[in-house]
Amino acid sequence: MNDRFQLVPAVYLLLRRNLVGREQVLLQLREGTGYLDGHWAHAAAGHVERGESVFDAAVRECAEELGVAVDPADLVSLTTLHRRQLPGDSYKDHRVDFFVECRSWSSEPRLMEPEKAAALQWFDVEELPTPMVPHEEFVLGALCSGSLMPLHCIGF
Repeated sequence: MNDRFQLVPAVYLLLRRNLVGREQVLLQLREGTGYLDGHWAHAAAGHVERGESVFDAAVRECAEELGVAVDPADLVSLTTLHRRQLPGDSYKDHRVDFFVECRSWSSEPRLMEPEKAAALQWFDVEELPTPMVPHEEFVLGALCSGSLMPLHCIGF
């Protein structure tokens, strides 16, 4: 038995654009997932699978959920969030969330998994919808207010 502490890794990809001088983000309305349905969330997100890098997972999730290709070179790390999902000691309760953004992609994003989302919509960063998934709202709010500083790591 392995008693080593474990985290469940996930990646959140924020598509951003500037449209006529207004900064916008693409969000999806969760539906049919069993987790915070009826809440707005990043347009593409998911678990990092065994053998994947965070950027590999972001590229895969973007293709699966939005039908667009992104170049890993166009992804920018925003921040990492360590959080507890539920009270307790289960490894499933401890999460590490990697937030990345992209400003360039292959085609118009569209809902590829309608069983998991009711809508996909661009929002001005000054007019974000409610309700939002709380930890995603926290990070997006910090980013939009300028209080979130990206972390940069070059090599090990």
